[in-house]
Amino acid sequence: MTIAVARSRLGRALSAAGRDSVYCLTLLPRSVAAVVTGRPRGRAAAFGYGVLSVLLGVAALVPLGVELLGVLRGLLYGLVDHGPYDNSWGGPTRAGAWLAHFAAGIPITAVAALALVGIAAVHRRLTAGLAGRPREPWVIPVAVLAPVPAIVFFIAWLHQI
Repeated sequence: MTIAVARSRLGRALSAAGRDSVYCLTLLPRSVAAVVTGRPRGRAAAFGYGVLSVLLGVAALVPLGVELLGVLRGLLYGLVDHGPYDNSWGGPTRAGAWLAHFAAGIPITAVAALALVGIAAVHRRLTAGLAGRPREPWVIPVAVLAPVPAIVFFIAWLHQI
């Protein structure tokens, strides 16, 4: 694989991750609006898709929060934490702490972005049924179970605060 091909693939992957992050950021409000305004109530199946979309939107909140914290506590660490850095990762200097938090934030943010790509893909496959396209049989169970790891992660995070 040439460097140009690798750059092209990386660019497409980053573009997809950004697009799916925005998609998931708007997923919960769009889904709630669709369920509340009654637009899908004409058919029970469409209402069910709306409820499942809300579940996926709730599940997306955790990786969205992780991405936000990855930017704030990684990329912008030196701007949001004014020290002292004696007990910080990479301390005692501001530059060392900033670099350590940035380096730790990269893989965490990447995993969160992958989770959002997955959630967006599940939602697109879920709503394919509304458009008359075939829906894979695994989509509904995954949509129902998607919030479970998000809830477990959120509870664990609350206990460590």
